[in-house]
Amino acid sequence: MKIGFFDSGIGGMTVLYHALRLLPKEDYIYYADTKHVPYGEKSKADVRKYIFEAVDFLVRQGIKALVIACNTATSVAARELREKYDFPIIGIEPAVKPAILKSQERGRRVLVFTTSLTLREEKFNNLVARLDEDHIVDGLALPGLVEFAERFEFSEAVVRPYLTARLAPYKLAEYGTVVLGCTHFPFYKDTMQTIFTPEVDIIDGGKGTAENLARTLQKTSQLQQGTGSVEYYMSGSKVQDPQLLQQYARLLERLHILDNLQAPISHK
Repeated sequence: MKIGFFDSGIGGMTVLYHALRLLPKEDYIYYADTKHVPYGEKSKADVRKYIFEAVDFLVRQGIKALVIACNTATSVAARELREKYDFPIIGIEPAVKPAILKSQERGRRVLVFTTSLTLREEKFNNLVARLDEDHIVDGLALPGLVEFAERFEFSEAVVRPYLTARLAPYKLAEYGTVVLGCTHFPFYKDTMQTIFTPEVDIIDGGKGTAENLARTLQKTSQLQQGTGSVEYYMSGSKVQDPQLLQQYARLLERLHILDNLQAPISHK
């Protein structure tokens, strides 16, 4: 059986990348709800409806576990999904706790990049309230990055002016850690690093989510020896266009470069 990955678009591939590295012999099915992307600017009720439609589709394909590779979807529906289904469901949330620990040591603030809906969500605000005793966390919605990613637009010449404008009200020297609270955002780490000083840590939860998946499958004795294949679906339709599949492969290669790793990516 396959491991299901779900996101509103291509952002979840930043988590799939780490899963392919950690579990190269598993088989995957990746569902991008491109018909409804972006989730972050829609109502909570609509997003919940889209999520359950997508997960129901993945269940019909036969999955042994689900990774909600979307911060917004995790915030909106993870609890209800776990109540409905009996297979492991792994969510992702902004890496606020490690960011606070890092920044407190240096007397700096934390800046969380996220979507508008996540920023409004009770789950996210409760997380920050529980951890941020010194009130050093600020949040900023960056919906434009989701739109850029869905257009496969990664040029610094295009992305940097957007980020510069959105960050203009902030005193960047105050921040020690930037948290990427949307799975689309790691595609832009290189441009972000040109805006912040080198000592600023830019972190996301993708690798930790993949590690959680691996631990869960091992604990439930569901690890298997597959081929490392990935099937892609766009809102229920299987992706078979060779050009689009090649674009997906290039996205994984981009993540490989950004991660500055030497080992090859397992992807078939």
